[in-house]
Amino acid sequence: MVSRRDFMKISGSVAGTAAASLAGVQTACASGHHLEPDRIGVLTDYTECIGCRRCEWACAQENGLPFGDLESCDDQSVFQEMRRPDERQYTVVNRYPAPEGSDKPLDVKVNCMHCEHPTCVSACIVGALKKDPMGPVTYDASACIGCRYCMVACPFQIPAYEYHDPLTPKVLKCTLCTERTLEENKMPACVEMCPKEALTFGRREDLLDLARDRIRRNPDRYLPHIFGEYDGGGTSWLMIADRDFTEVDLPELSDRSAAEITEGIQHGIFRGFTGPLMVFGLVSILGKSMGDQEGRLDQEGQRKEGDNE
Repeated sequence: MVSRRDFMKISGSVAGTAAASLAGVQTACASGHHLEPDRIGVLTDYTECIGCRRCEWACAQENGLPFGDLESCDDQSVFQEMRRPDERQYTVVNRYPAPEGSDKPLDVKVNCMHCEHPTCVSACIVGALKKDPMGPVTYDASACIGCRYCMVACPFQIPAYEYHDPLTPKVLKCTLCTERTLEENKMPACVEMCPKEALTFGRREDLLDLARDRIRRNPDRYLPHIFGEYDGGGTSWLMIADRDFTEVDLPELSDRSAAEITEGIQHGIFRGFTGPLMVFGLVSILGKSMGDQEGRLDQEGQRKEGDNE
């Protein structure tokens, strides 16, 4: 017979086992995070960018997005307001006022950062977003359920949703030109188009060496900070500039990705509900067993009372 006290003890034991299992899932997720040593990336040198917006045009051409002809890039009126990438434009260039002592404004390219340990991937409960070991954060529209958790999770506010498409909406963002970079051994379209070589494509480790060398050789030109080396756990898209990155609307992040903290528990809960179902199944069985036992005791008690009468 299972008493209420025994039931509570067993339930507590089951819950503790489940908690340990989830902790194991978290550890497995963290330890299973794999990135290739030769993974790719892009270094953006903000001090070299001239705001020509040719990268915007090249991106649109590569991804079949609406944009206009190349001459439309010469329209400087777009710099009158701050823009964000959306479902029709995966990258944009914004212009910030010249720093003190300079007459040159700072032009900043904005796109997906392809984080080393992406919070969007961690937030995706169906695996539609994945981090390729070679660098890009990829998206599988056929797996996406449109929950948009990735949009909430991204610290850079990058993923965009096709709200205008009621039937087959997708989450859209820069792809780091995966077909070009991983399959055809080419540069991303935006990098290939850049006339000032403000964008450099290559191995992430080589790009970090290049950035460090530029900062060392020109300490008056650059802030001694490579954004994306460690920020938010690191990114595949790296930046150097002449001012603090918070001045160009980049978030101030710790060196640890939030995904490292949340993904184990989150994936353990949402992917199949295996752990919770096991817990609730066992508790339900125990509860039913206890109820059956109590029911039999009640029946026996009633029979004894009848016999005494």
